[in-house]
Amino acid sequence: MAPQRPCAGAGGCGLEGRVNRVDPASGERQPLLRRLGPGLITGAADDDPSGIATYSQAGAQFGLNMLWTVAFTYPLMVAIQLISARIGRVTGAGLGANLRRVFPAPVVAVLVALLFVANTINIGADIAAMGAAAQLMTGWSAAAFTVVFALGSLGLQLFVPYHRYVRLLKWLTLALFAYVGVVFTVHIDWPRVVARTLSPQIELTGPALTVIVAVFGTTISPYLFFWQSSEEVEELEANHGADLLHESAPRAEQELARIRWDTFTGMAFSNLVAFFIILTTAVTLHEAGVTDIQTSAQAAEALRPIAGPLAFALFALGIIGTGFLAVPVLAGSAAYAIGEARGWKTGLEYSPRDAGAFYAVIVAAMLLAIGVVFSPLDPIRILFWSAVLNGVISVPIMAAMMIVASRRQEMGRYVATTGQRLFGWTATGVMALAVAAMFAFML
Repeated sequence: MAPQRPCAGAGGCGLEGRVNRVDPASGERQPLLRRLGPGLITGAADDDPSGIATYSQAGAQFGLNMLWTVAFTYPLMVAIQLISARIGRVTGAGLGANLRRVFPAPVVAVLVALLFVANTINIGADIAAMGAAAQLMTGWSAAAFTVVFALGSLGLQLFVPYHRYVRLLKWLTLALFAYVGVVFTVHIDWPRVVARTLSPQIELTGPALTVIVAVFGTTISPYLFFWQSSEEVEELEANHGADLLHESAPRAEQELARIRWDTFTGMAFSNLVAFFIILTTAVTLHEAGVTDIQTSAQAAEALRPIAGPLAFALFALGIIGTGFLAVPVLAGSAAYAIGEARGWKTGLEYSPRDAGAFYAVIVAAMLLAIGVVFSPLDPIRILFWSAVLNGVISVPIMAAMMIVASRRQEMGRYVATTGQRLFGWTATGVMALAVAAMFAFML
């Protein structure tokens, strides 16, 4: 088990003062909303500005006929995130550490290095989108906003300990309600929405398959696996708890039930917001003949003359809020993956002085991301190649996760359930097919 870390404050640390979902004094279960944590944050971080751009393009280009993709990916996303969270909570170690135990070190090193590259590019795209959205709202310099947002996010990661920072991340998930609000500013033919979701009218052409692959790759992303697994360890250590292999059976079942509730809810929130983004752009941009959206800021700007200033403002504010949520998840997941794979002291509850190498990865990712934004490289092409890289590395990482989750040597009696294995391997197969399709179109 990882070393224990100090817990600040008289009431303990973690979400809402403590992350234990059963009060240790009374034995009473905490309210359902207080049991939300890593799963909720992970799901919300999936709807980052880059993801918003992908969902906007899906709605603008194909209208209501891409809504089915969100419903289809939900059980697959739940299964793979449940498995990543289960690995962290059962073993008391993050995904990177577990991969290091099972697979050759060079293989793990290559996977986490590719993850770092993909995450850095994604961070650059996200902070650039945040700056562009702020410029649209204020008229001030997008470059200045980009730097301020990047440095502000970095400062929070460096100087705010996990048990406080995670509460801020939970509040930032509220930014995604902006996209729920946008739906109520435009007219929706709900019977038609239901019909197109359940029975889409779409030809499997090259452009359509490309967008489908992009939606799958955006929804099921490798950085989310590492983040949720490591955040289970963060909460475990913040409360001086034991991994499930060293917990009593009743307590272990309570924790697994909490993980299920947290993950099902978090992924539902994520996919519901994605659904609303596709829906909003479908009934506004697609209906108006605006079918080519490259960035989330373009989607926000295109909404202004079609859906009005309120829809524009909500969409733009959502980009900034979700960016502040997603950027630390991207940087943190890269640091967790590299640090755990190399056996470093890792965790946001540590200070930079105590976990220097871990925080050095976060700093490097953020500074390199700023460099990507201001490089002469085409940001759209950069984001495309980031998506390609994410798709490529997701398949071996997902397969490796499934192997770890099925091994009694690591998971003991808490190996993944039959349902989790079924949906987890299905998700892995779907992503493998998506990657194959993506390469087919590239060639």
